[in-house]
Amino acid sequence: MRGLGSLLPFVLIALVFWLLIMRPQRKRQQDLRSTQSNLGVGSEVMLGSGIYGRVVSLDDETLRLELSPGNQVKVARQAVVRVIDPVDPVVDSGPELEGGDDGRPGSADPHQ
Repeated sequence: MRGLGSLLPFVLIALVFWLLIMRPQRKRQQDLRSTQSNLGVGSEVMLGSGIYGRVVSLDDETLRLELSPGNQVKVARQAVVRVIDPVDPVVDSGPELEGGDDGRPGSADPHQ
C-alpha cells in the first residue's frame, strides 16, 4: 500500500500532462488534417508561410494555388494551414479629424 502512495504523484503529473498538452495537440492535428482533406477548387487558403491564394486544382498530394491573376504555384497539400472564409470587406472611413480620444480637438490629425 505504501508503494502505491508514492506512485500517486507521478500518475497525477502524467494525467495532467496528457490533459493539458497531448489532448489539445491531438485535436489541433485532427482539425488540420480535416482542413487539408476537405479543400475544394475555389477555396481561398493560407499556407504555413503566410502566403494567401485561391485553389485552382487538386491532386492527391499537391494543389495548384493562384496567388494573383495568371500567377500559379504548385504546393504540397500539407502546406495549407487555414481556409479563409469569404467575409464582406469593412469600409474604413479613415482617422477621425474632429478630435481624439483624449478630448483635445484635432489630436487624431497628424498634420496639426
